[in-house]
Amino acid sequence: MIEQEYILLIMNCKKYKKKALFQKMTWLKLIPNYLRFYHVIGDETLDSTYKFDDENNILWVKTADDYNSLPKKVIASYNAVNESFNFKYIFKTDDDQILVNHNFINIVTNILNKNTENKIHYGGYTVDVKQNYLSQYFKLHPELPKYLPILKTKYCSGRFYFLSKEAIIDLLLKRETIEKEYLEDYAIGFHLDQIYKTTMIHLITNNFFTDIELSDFPRLIEENKI
Repeated sequence: MIEQEYILLIMNCKKYKKKALFQKMTWLKLIPNYLRFYHVIGDETLDSTYKFDDENNILWVKTADDYNSLPKKVIASYNAVNESFNFKYIFKTDDDQILVNHNFINIVTNILNKNTENKIHYGGYTVDVKQNYLSQYFKLHPELPKYLPILKTKYCSGRFYFLSKEAIIDLLLKRETIEKEYLEDYAIGFHLDQIYKTTMIHLITNNFFTDIELSDFPRLIEENKI
């Protein structure tokens, strides 16, 4: 087991390798040295269930690399980290995110380090689903099924969230069920045992991250926003 308290996993795919490269060229250069990061890419042709490429900071997992397979990719990456590292927390974000406040990682880790007695297991921008409804997300991602129930729960937006090792182990026990889901962030929160959600912390992540498209890169660099 490799000792690594904090690990950042960034969901990526072969189609958007340029987004990962841009992140490496910009804000990932400024993250604290105690945080190890990997871009997670799916590849169904792998000879093993996962492969770490430390030279290029890539975690390959044996899953499809499409949008509907995101829950499979995420839970596979959690399994890979759990089997390979002695860690405290996994941070998760996506390849279309730019960290615009570089103190964010230190802010989060300081909160986690101060709450050792009443440990925080899960946190991010909290979405409170107070009653069941049908997702309309297929309008943005037509590959999703049109009938996609969202059930009452609390979960953290996929823009950024963190999970403790204990929470990761709990989720891995439900891996097969999570793999049948379509919306990754909802699936993680819905299937996480309530005991790990009693100390959830709410982070206003849109104060720290911004969405980005490849066409925006030159302008943002010129405006010194990244």
